[in-house]
Amino acid sequence: MNVMEWLNYHHLHYFWVVARTGSIARASEELRLSQPTISNQLKTLEASLGHPLLERRGRGLVLTDVGRTVQRYADEIFRTGRELQQAMKGVPSRERMTLSVGVVDVIPKLVAERMLQAAVDAVKDLHLVCREGPLPTLLAALALHELDVVLSDRPAPESVRVKAFAHLLAECGVVFLAAPALVHLRKGFPASLDGAPVLLPTVGTALRQALDPWFESRGVKPQVVGEFDDGALLKAFGARGMGVFVVPALIEKEVCTQYGVAPVGRTEEVRERFHAITVERRLRHPAVAAIAQRIGERPARPGKT
Repeated sequence: MNVMEWLNYHHLHYFWVVARTGSIARASEELRLSQPTISNQLKTLEASLGHPLLERRGRGLVLTDVGRTVQRYADEIFRTGRELQQAMKGVPSRERMTLSVGVVDVIPKLVAERMLQAAVDAVKDLHLVCREGPLPTLLAALALHELDVVLSDRPAPESVRVKAFAHLLAECGVVFLAAPALVHLRKGFPASLDGAPVLLPTVGTALRQALDPWFESRGVKPQVVGEFDDGALLKAFGARGMGVFVVPALIEKEVCTQYGVAPVGRTEEVRERFHAITVERRLRHPAVAAIAQRIGERPARPGKT
């Protein structure tokens, strides 16, 4: 005879409060229970699930991978519980669609903003949750279903063992921009960049990997005066006249207006590509589909990474 396994929602609630507050001590104050009581209930929950949910790091507690997954489910469970209470009180429930999106840290903020604005415009009362970081970290979160989509400048590398699909959102050339003191370099571009000060993204980024061979093919050796992981910081120094810098043609107008710079030259031979990476072959989330429809001149092309 099979015995049905029941989840103890009291224990789950204690875990949820600890995860939300960040410590057993703060959870103890909120729940008005002793710390040993909460600790024992957490151990019981972990034993029933068969996985550790929290681990000690230094003086604090952090969620394990399984703990983060359980927290996401707990968020939904207790949100639904609140809606049930409201419904029983005669208060109409207004469920909001959530889009959890990871943005790779090398994507220009103006590009990310344009993509996310498309989702906000398309889905009424969208609850937008954004995380920024390196691609491998965000792909790990995607695999755990902590994210609905990752916006990236490249597909997932083969070295990352995540079953995911890259959907091309937009593709464009690049434009070289500079502060007024360096705008004279537009004369004779791109040969004028030989020996000229330039600001580049760090080695290993998709844009840098495209720019280096382009300079070489043109016989141009610029003076690299700065390399940046942070695109906003790169543009800030470019605006001060430290060097010429490169942005996707997609956001040329916005960058020129915001930073007071002007184009020195442009090329279609260096391409910037922006992808939506999902665990599904098709873009099923309405907000993600809206991004694909709005951004760029061509529809998204799915391709397995």
